[in-house]
Amino acid sequence: MRLLLVISTAFLTLGASLPSLRVVQGDGSHLGSVNGVPARIRIDPGAVAVPLITSELAKRAKLKSGPFDFEYLVGPRRVTGESAVTRIDFGSGPVRRRVGWTEAPYRQGADGTIGPGLLPEKIIHFQLRPRRSGERMLALPMVGQGGLDAPWGSRFGEIQVGGRPMLILFDPGRHRTIASANAASRIAAAHMGRLSGEVEDVEIAFGVERPVRTLQLSQPLPVGPLSIRTLGVRTNDFGSLTRLAGAEVAPTDPDEIVVVGKRKKQQKFDYVRLGSDHLERCSSIVFDKAAKQVRLSCV
Repeated sequence: MRLLLVISTAFLTLGASLPSLRVVQGDGSHLGSVNGVPARIRIDPGAVAVPLITSELAKRAKLKSGPFDFEYLVGPRRVTGESAVTRIDFGSGPVRRRVGWTEAPYRQGADGTIGPGLLPEKIIHFQLRPRRSGERMLALPMVGQGGLDAPWGSRFGEIQVGGRPMLILFDPGRHRTIASANAASRIAAAHMGRLSGEVEDVEIAFGVERPVRTLQLSQPLPVGPLSIRTLGVRTNDFGSLTRLAGAEVAPTDPDEIVVVGKRKKQQKFDYVRLGSDHLERCSSIVFDKAAKQVRLSCV
């Protein structure tokens, strides 16, 4: 996933010191506000850091578009939006943030979403369900995106596949675990994988669906305490499936989500979006910004 946004707005909090911990329960939805207007905001571990709200909320909040427009690429589909700097309250007091808005919501059921990267707390603890007997906790390195885009992108865990880093996005709000085409090729080579089954259309973001097939692994892929043997593959994605057993030659799409300011740039990102089909085994996901870790507690 690539997030490009060329801006220089400072990240200002309205308060003397930063709180240290936020616990997010359930689906992360809570009553907050944008420019003083009440709104249901969802804190989402799989979302980009910059708050994304609906155009309807932007109108109610009387936001005026600034010089930076947004463009999201979901496969061949382009989702365009506008942005402005305003005060937004996630439940612990208002802070100044750049907010983007689009006609189609990033996720259904909320006026807006935000990932853990730009929340003011140092530790974001997603409590998915009660802790169960026999759980193990394991920490993965937490990485973001580099350069000018670093504050605005998603926060990933990092694993090694075939001796090279691969990004893991934690997305319990989506059922199916899905890999980009490039990531699937690497995983299949390292863990004896083969494509199977028919193509299924799966929603990725903003209501946009993309074709997905199933990848079966003879040797499981370890992600912290989890062991993955089956995952989905975006067959028309950024990368190539030509060397993957069971695949036909597939055309390439742009990477999943791109946000652009004055410049446009494409880079390859090999990532797996870990869904509830595997995260249902976990009671919590903790993003520790100071330690630069993502900690999973799972059976």
